[in-house]
Amino acid sequence: MPHARISPESPIGIFDSGIGGLTVVKAVQAALPAERIIYFGDTARVPYGPKSQVTIRRYAREDTEILMKHQPKMIIVACNTVSALALDVVEEAAGEIPVIGVLKAGAELASRRSGSGRIGVIGTQATIGSNAYACAIQEEDPAIEVISKACPLFVPLAEEGFIDHAATRLVAEEYLAPLVASRIDTLVLGCTHYPILKSMIASIAGPGIDIIDSAEAVADKTRALLAAQGMLNPGTGAAMPHLLVSDLPQKFRELYRLFMGTELPDVELVGV
Repeated sequence: MPHARISPESPIGIFDSGIGGLTVVKAVQAALPAERIIYFGDTARVPYGPKSQVTIRRYAREDTEILMKHQPKMIIVACNTVSALALDVVEEAAGEIPVIGVLKAGAELASRRSGSGRIGVIGTQATIGSNAYACAIQEEDPAIEVISKACPLFVPLAEEGFIDHAATRLVAEEYLAPLVASRIDTLVLGCTHYPILKSMIASIAGPGIDIIDSAEAVADKTRALLAAQGMLNPGTGAAMPHLLVSDLPQKFRELYRLFMGTELPDVELVGV
C-alpha cells in the first residue's frame, strides 16, 4: 500500500477477539481525543483464548486485513492472545505502518513500576500458556520474577456485567490467592476484559499491589509513537469510534455501555 495515502488525519485501527478491546479504545480516546478510531471486534469467533495457535494466527491476519481497508496510520492489537501468539502475522499484514501490541506495552510498564522485582500476570489460558508476558517482562529486566495465573472465568463474568457480584469475588479470591501469597508488588491485567473488574481485583490484591492496566500503557505508547512520527491528528473535535463487528449479539448494546460508559454509536456488520 502506498504510504502517501496515510496522513495525520488517517484513523487508528484497533482490533480484538470481541468486545474487551473497547477498554483500549476508551484509554486511547481519553489520551488522544482528536484521533479517529476504527474498531473491529470479532464477535462471531470470540473467544480466541482457548483456540489453537494455527487458528489464532489465521484470525489475526483476517482481522488486520479488515482494518487495512480503512487505510489506518497505525494498528493496535488489543487482543492479548493475538499479541502473544501472532504479532508477527499482524506486522506482516500491516506492511509499513506501525503495530502496537497490548502485551509488550503492559510488560514494559510493569517492569518499570515494580520495586521488588516480583510481578504477577493474569490472562486467558492461551496468553498464560504462551509464557509471552514472562518473556517480555524478562526481556526488559532478566532479574524480575514473574508469577502467572490463567483466569478463564473472568471474561464471562465481565461480559455478564457481574462487576460487583459475590460470585465474581469468590472466583477472584480463588484465582488471586496464590499471587498475593507470592508477595508480588505489581499485577498485570493481561486481558482487555479485566479492567472492567479492576476495582474488585484491586480490593482483593490490597493496597500494596500496583495494578497495571495494559490499555492505559498502550494509550501512552500510541501517543509517544504518533508524536515521534509527526502523525498526531491536529483536529480539536472528539470523534466517535467507528465500530465494525463480525456478529451483532443481542447483548452488544449493553456490553458497549458497560465498557465505554456511553450509548452505542452506529455499528457496521462485516463478514469474516
